Amino acid sequence: MAQNFRRYIARNVGTSSVTLHTANSYDTLIGIAVANTTSSEIKVDVFINDGSNNYYLIKSAPIQSGGTLQIIDGGAKYVIQSADIVKVVSNTASSCDVWVSAVDAISD
Repeated sequence: MAQNFRRYIARNVGTSSVTLHTANSYDTLIGIAVANTTSSEIKVDVFINDGSNNYYLIKSAPIQSGGTLQIIDGGAKYVIQSADIVKVVSNTASSCDVWVSAVDAISD
């Protein structure tokens, strides 16, 4: 069965959390990159909300000016289920761009 690769992106993420992806089935996150677009260090959180709680993939992670943080690397994957929401927030206004790669609708 063919898999559907997807990308979800956000520009100028700041101090209010931004929804990157809301799962509509069993999906797999295969990559998350957060790039600092400012001239100063920032700190970011990337988390999944299951409707009740936030589960942090990384919390208050520092990213140097012009740097990128790969949240998922080394072949790691995260399976999310329907209604799980992937979010990101920074400690600095309009400070980062985010790219999420996912496989939509994982088959049985």
